[in-house]
Amino acid sequence: MTIHRAWIAPLLMLWTSTLTLSLHAQSSFKIGEINSYKAQPAFLEPYKKGMELAIEEINASGGVNGRKFELFTREDNANPGDAVRAAEELLTREGVDMIAGAYLSNIGLALSDFAKQRKVFYLAGEPLTDKMVWQNGNRYTFRLRASTYMQVSMLVPEALKMKKKRWALVYPNYEYGQSAAATFKQLLKANQSDVEFVAELAPPLGKLDAGAVTQALADAKPDAIFNVLFGADLTKFVREGQTRGLFTGREVVSLLTGEPEYLDALKDDTPSGWVVTGYPWSSLNTPEHSAFLLAYQKRYNDYPRLGSVVGFTMIKSIAQAYKKAGSNDTEKLMAASRGMVVESPFGKITFRAEDQQSTMGAFVGKTKNDNGKGVLVDAKYMDGAKFQPTADEVKKLRALD
Repeated sequence: MTIHRAWIAPLLMLWTSTLTLSLHAQSSFKIGEINSYKAQPAFLEPYKKGMELAIEEINASGGVNGRKFELFTREDNANPGDAVRAAEELLTREGVDMIAGAYLSNIGLALSDFAKQRKVFYLAGEPLTDKMVWQNGNRYTFRLRASTYMQVSMLVPEALKMKKKRWALVYPNYEYGQSAAATFKQLLKANQSDVEFVAELAPPLGKLDAGAVTQALADAKPDAIFNVLFGADLTKFVREGQTRGLFTGREVVSLLTGEPEYLDALKDDTPSGWVVTGYPWSSLNTPEHSAFLLAYQKRYNDYPRLGSVVGFTMIKSIAQAYKKAGSNDTEKLMAASRGMVVESPFGKITFRAEDQQSTMGAFVGKTKNDNGKGVLVDAKYMDGAKFQPTADEVKKLRALD
């Protein structure tokens, strides 16, 4: 076959361009991450630092399987549609090998469905909805953090010890809040037959009318309160409740409130004695956590928040999956992740094969106002493996496709 001279230059350019793209594709493992950075900065700014620290550690050690890691982050504007569009752009324009992230549960579910449709590996770091790995679970979606059911299950034994009959609930009116409230009622009622739920308030996320909510709770005259509010809504609720004396003489069980990102915002308004889930970074002295704490403080001259741990462990989990798979092939990454053991700042965790949920646990303790600063005291680590449905129960909730 004879090649005309006029074609040689274009062919060489095309071959060179293709070779360059191929070499670049082989030079790094690309992670596409989507999150609500603008809407939830208290959690997600430390989370991003945790991710970046993990990336730096991985690349400083030579990468994984000869490849460095690259992180591409996108804002989802706390909107599921924007999140899906960002995920599509990361796949088509950046050529990412997988997607990760999400903070809000409704966005996590949207990205999970996207992953199923596009057949791409998705590791959800933070969204807590049970549907992520159970009712709406699919074979492409894995989740790191302890779910709503798991964390509520950790709190219920403490609520039962209070032996309170009249309970009021307050939670944000979207997937996570609804699920947390339903689980709390179900588990408490199953173990205390005389319990009554005298009020149930579900304000829109980020639009809490603190005065109206606290007054409605006070009017119901509960013996105890189960709170699921977080972020700016939590701060407003606590301050208004303190002003109106809502918490005086009442027990409070509160999901997430012991996390430093939320205690930091409360400052001198931090109530003492609430039973909460959280993260006692300053008093946790295990070898795994001490190494993480030292590296984080050295890098950022700041202490970690729970978001920092989630972001860091998410990237380390991805690295472990890629190391095991020996490839960026989606099917191989998923196969490697089922049953995978990962070292985290909280110790070893496992991604269960039956539901692709990790066994990462949470700390249960009490809030304390320590000279104008909120801290978590008397905290105990609850192993997530002890608060998950059995394999048979999971089969009833979902079927891996």
